[in-house]
Amino acid sequence: MLDKTIFFFSYLYIMVEHQPSSFFYKAHHPGIQATIVFIAGLVVTLMAKLIHYAGILEVSDRFPWMSAASFLLFFSVFNSIFSLSAPDLNKYWTKSMLSFGALVLMSGLVAWGISSMDINEAGSYRWIFMVLTFGYLVFLSILGFLKRIVEFAEKERWTSPRKKN
Repeated sequence: MLDKTIFFFSYLYIMVEHQPSSFFYKAHHPGIQATIVFIAGLVVTLMAKLIHYAGILEVSDRFPWMSAASFLLFFSVFNSIFSLSAPDLNKYWTKSMLSFGALVLMSGLVAWGISSMDINEAGSYRWIFMVLTFGYLVFLSILGFLKRIVEFAEKERWTSPRKKN
């Protein structure tokens, strides 16, 4: 499974690097990404509450926490992919981690405010948030590692090994 994951991300990196017209070619600012993801999560949560109050569909009280966790996963995947195009990976990672922390905090506050239950009352969402944070760091690390390998391979001059006579 790990080799398929590495193959997918290396293929994605190569595709991003060699298609300048791609949406993924530009390293979008992590703060803008986090803001867009936060607004999208807020809209989904508010629409679910409106559907619940209108009596159209029964929505769980924990839905705001599920929505927040889902959009955190969305941010982590796309932010990791956008990191492939960053000219300075360390600066991008710093901004990304700060944006992720702010997104966790703001999404948690919105989920707490709308559901009127804290993360301890929401069941296993504390663990889900921890797993998402760990997964985000793993995504960034794998893609950063792959980017450095590809950059090294592009700079290296490959020659055939010497044959013994």
